[in-house]
Amino acid sequence: MARKPTARRGGGPVEEPAEADGLYAFGDSPRRSRRPRAGAGGRWWIWVGRAVLWAFIIVVIFNGIWMPLRGGMAQPAPQSGSASDDTDFPTTAASGFAARFAGVYLNADGLQSEERADALAAFVPEGRAASFAAEGEALTGDDIGVVGIDVRDDHNAVVTLSADVNGAPMSLDVPVYAADTDHFVVSGPPALLAAPGRAALPDPETAETDAAAREELLPRLERFFAAYAEDPHYLSDFVEPGARIDRLPPDTLEFVELVDIAVPAAGSGDNDGRRVTAEVVWRPAGAEDTASTELTQSYELAVVKDGENWYVREIHGAPQSFGE
Repeated sequence: MARKPTARRGGGPVEEPAEADGLYAFGDSPRRSRRPRAGAGGRWWIWVGRAVLWAFIIVVIFNGIWMPLRGGMAQPAPQSGSASDDTDFPTTAASGFAARFAGVYLNADGLQSEERADALAAFVPEGRAASFAAEGEALTGDDIGVVGIDVRDDHNAVVTLSADVNGAPMSLDVPVYAADTDHFVVSGPPALLAAPGRAALPDPETAETDAAAREELLPRLERFFAAYAEDPHYLSDFVEPGARIDRLPPDTLEFVELVDIAVPAAGSGDNDGRRVTAEVVWRPAGAEDTASTELTQSYELAVVKDGENWYVREIHGAPQSFGE
């Protein structure tokens, strides 16, 4: 620590402690310390952090208010081809009306245009029947059935029908207007379309089979199917108690054989219950005993094991049994 010379008795200089870097000699009175500069000690970082935090809060609040409003304003208008779930269009009655119309519209063979127009007058708007006339054109429609209905709103829909038109499978779309549940009119010319095409069947999923359960079920299900068609008194012996399975109408089919069954391996918790696919050969009752009279059909059965025996709980047609 540096000292400065001072006068003393005897004439010689005496060194006194001098301030150095803000430090003072022991026993000396300290001088007033200098005030620190603004921002000294990193306090300005605190204010920067506060500013960033408030900016983040403002952005979050703004987005929380603005985004729902913008989303609501950006919603597209409902398409004309879709209907809301709360429409009150009478689908069943309108489908029957369209089917009756198609029976007249698709059967023009042998009718003159005026006769056809008179027949169609009950289905189309007044004065429009003549536009449906097809004089000189043979048009026949058989096996007419309702495929579906596309409801547009409370009063408008398009009913899709299937039919054999001049011997070829086709679809017919009929626009229908419903004034109420009892009054309908064809609201425009119908449209003949191609029938739905044939789909390509994917390969069936491979599943692990249970060989032991198959050996137990095969003779049991053979007797079940024989009773299902021909021996109703024994049918209850193969049906789970409490389940109801009605036998086939008498004198309709004769049991020929149970070709095979597919029994999946037991999954978690289903050791006593399986869904079995069965391939069965029938013959119409009274038909000759030839291969040409045999019918091969696939069934899905829900079976359960009680003690030593398996019982049938349900029987249905099997989904995608080809390739199994």
